[in-house]
Amino acid sequence: MIWTVPNVVTFFRVALIPVFVSVYFLEWEWANELSAFIFWFAAITDWFDGYLARKLKQTSAFGAFLDPVADKLIVAAALLMVTHMYSSAMIAIPAIIILMREIYVSALRELMSQQGRSGDVKVNFIGKAKTMTQMLALIGLLSGLDSFMGFPIYWVFLGKVLLWIAAILSVWSMLIYSAAAWKTLKTFK
Repeated sequence: MIWTVPNVVTFFRVALIPVFVSVYFLEWEWANELSAFIFWFAAITDWFDGYLARKLKQTSAFGAFLDPVADKLIVAAALLMVTHMYSSAMIAIPAIIILMREIYVSALRELMSQQGRSGDVKVNFIGKAKTMTQMLALIGLLSGLDSFMGFPIYWVFLGKVLLWIAAILSVWSMLIYSAAAWKTLKTFK
């Protein structure tokens, strides 16, 4: 069944993408901060839909498909927005690394699923650490805040550092997934 509570939460996360992007482009003093908040809220729903799926025993193949797609869509949108916002190689390079990893791992998982080996490339700790790091980086970078009410908070600096850490974790997790799939991959001619 498609319309389970966790799937509705995931659909809601997808629906937040155009809202989050539109708010970012508003000509309003707090537009960046509000778009960062919407992104943060969407990131929280990612945890929440998984929790609900387990708690309500509403896990499904469709939900397992939709959840990572929703994650990749909102992260890709946020990466494009921060690349636009900062127009800097220091942001563009890790953003491209993260996007390349996302596309590669999605294709690898699809291939392994077709071979009946999807369990070989299931989510691991490094992948989860990458996701959490990139979400925190993107919140900081989207907010554009270096101070709040006169107090230094260095969100942008921290966001840049975390984005590079997320890029490194992206490559690391991609290598782990590739190694796990290597036995199957080397059988292809």
